[in-house]
Amino acid sequence: MASLQDQLRGLVYSTEHGDTCPECRQPLDNCRCAEAAEEERLATLDGIIRLRRETKGRKGKGVTLVEGVPLKSADLKALAKDLKKRCGTGGALKDGVIEIQGDQREVLKGELEKRGYKVKLAGG
Repeated sequence: MASLQDQLRGLVYSTEHGDTCPECRQPLDNCRCAEAAEEERLATLDGIIRLRRETKGRKGKGVTLVEGVPLKSADLKALAKDLKKRCGTGGALKDGVIEIQGDQREVLKGELEKRGYKVKLAGG
């Protein structure tokens, strides 16, 4: 990681190129930081989807988290939409993790296994 002084000295805007990426200092049109981060996330996955229920920080309301899905962002978003529709509940996609409202682990496990994924129930 660059020092604070190096971070503050970087070019932020150019009249020639417009906005620049703070990480690679390339114009935003040429920046590939998001693609590199996506490839790095996919490389760390082991091919097993983990389903877990979480209530922490949600005022006692439970959500089901779907982690480790080996898909790119656009495909992951489409999968999240299909899973929410299948469960009949709401949810969100945050940092490569699909959140489905309520305890939907069994429904999601059946649906994901039907799609050909290896699924494990993790946590409480």
